Amino acid sequence: MSTKHAKAAERFIANKEQEQWHNQTLWFVRQKRDNLVMNIPEWEELRNLAHQIKMHTATHLDTYLIQFTDQAAANGIIIHWAQDAQEHNEIVFNILQQHKVKKLVKSKSMLTEECHLNPYLEERQIEVIESDLGERILQLMGEAPSHIVMPAIHLKRQEVGKLFEEKMQTEKDNSDPTYLTHTARRFLRNEFLTADAAMTGANFGIAETGEIVVCTNEGNADMGTSLAPLHIVSMGIEKIIPNLKSMAVFSRLLARSATGQPVTTYTSHYRKPREGSEMHLVLVDNGRSSILTSKDHQQLLKCIRCGACMNTCPVYRRSGGYSYTYFIPGPIGINLGMSRDPLAYFDNVSACSLCYSCNNVCPVKIDLADQIYFWRQDLDKYGKADSMKKVLSGGLKFLFGKPKLYNTALKFAPLVNITPRILKYNGLNAWGKGRELPRFAKESFTELWKKGKVDK
Repeated sequence: MSTKHAKAAERFIANKEQEQWHNQTLWFVRQKRDNLVMNIPEWEELRNLAHQIKMHTATHLDTYLIQFTDQAAANGIIIHWAQDAQEHNEIVFNILQQHKVKKLVKSKSMLTEECHLNPYLEERQIEVIESDLGERILQLMGEAPSHIVMPAIHLKRQEVGKLFEEKMQTEKDNSDPTYLTHTARRFLRNEFLTADAAMTGANFGIAETGEIVVCTNEGNADMGTSLAPLHIVSMGIEKIIPNLKSMAVFSRLLARSATGQPVTTYTSHYRKPREGSEMHLVLVDNGRSSILTSKDHQQLLKCIRCGACMNTCPVYRRSGGYSYTYFIPGPIGINLGMSRDPLAYFDNVSACSLCYSCNNVCPVKIDLADQIYFWRQDLDKYGKADSMKKVLSGGLKFLFGKPKLYNTALKFAPLVNITPRILKYNGLNAWGKGRELPRFAKESFTELWKKGKVDK
């Protein structure tokens, strides 16, 4: 059974140059992360602390949400609760409508992507301007992010140059990054000055103080919230952490894991509305409470959306973000999609080699690969197990359960080495596409051991 992910990935890797470039670009970010981490002796201790803080908060979420909202309300922030994406969008639209907003400038937010907020507002004649450069590029192209931190990582600067020629009348064939950035800044400056409201996501919510923390590299969130008379924050309930002391742990982990930086360029704390302005906070569940009830998958609520698992994943790096059917790709997206709707997103669980690299780099130690393995065990229950894999698994189970048959098969395995290539590489051998079969040894490890040819 060929899945949607497999077909999309096949289209992506058909362009070998794009595949190699995408792979190398993401691996470069992973290496930047490693270089910084190696200089921090307490890195693993920080990861352990982050894991403990997030698990503690998630399992006491009711207490911390009450503390957070009470404190935020005391600070002058207006609180709203949204059970799902529809309610979130309705709340945001009602706030904008009450303030007669015609233009909204947004800072990057994966939660608003999750809720499909932009098209909802645009259908109701509210102009939405993405202010993050990567998001703005994709908005002009009519595309979704392919990465949660570097949304336009799949695009080359030449493609952006052509887009700007069409949309902003830039110099022909000028794809210099500095030139393109200055052009985008010039056009966005006017949007900031004329926007009626600003919207941001939230990286963290501090229960102790009721403040929201937003981490960016471009300052677009600060620009929007400093100028507009209305600030709306869209925040998932899992973003709560207990106190500022906890924030110190996450600020050391987030940027290093995401982009290989010591810290984000801007770490902005919003504790109360600016004088003469209004600040609203929309807290969103949208399935998060359901995840919390699952012992196998509740660790997903620890995610701080750094994207480290994508940067290291060999499948994501070689197949691109658009090959996944859930709006968040990579290891974390596979798990979140399955938590949302297994029948809709089951195809993504095949996009994992179980190399466990994602587990090793996750700054909050989510057992991403283990969870993908658990989801795979349920595919047959959902009626979505691959029939060929079921046959192969059944055959291997039979073989491994018969020691004499297994040893006989092992003895004759080297015959594959001299089998004509056309019999080994054909339409029946999907694994052999782009790969070479390993050569079987003349003697198995067991035989070498018995003959004393292996040091014991």
